[in-house]
Amino acid sequence: MSTNDVKLIGTIRYIDMGMGTWALVTDDGEQYELLQPVPSNLLQEGLKISVAGTIRDDVMTIAAIGPVLAVQGFQVIGS
Repeated sequence: MSTNDVKLIGTIRYIDMGMGTWALVTDDGEQYELLQPVPSNLLQEGLKISVAGTIRDDVMTIAAIGPVLAVQGFQVIGS
């Protein structure tokens, strides 16, 4: 696992800023912008997930809402 690899738990949110973007908001309030493309079944407002991914320091976005997270895998928590 590199220093940019993370495992997080949080909720998927759609951020209505500019063209709009999807984010993961962790339980302690940290916000990560999801690097597109991601699986379409992940893009559900309010979906609680556990996610493994990589923080991409080499990517900048127009929304600039937080660190960019490249999702490598995820699991839905609850139903």
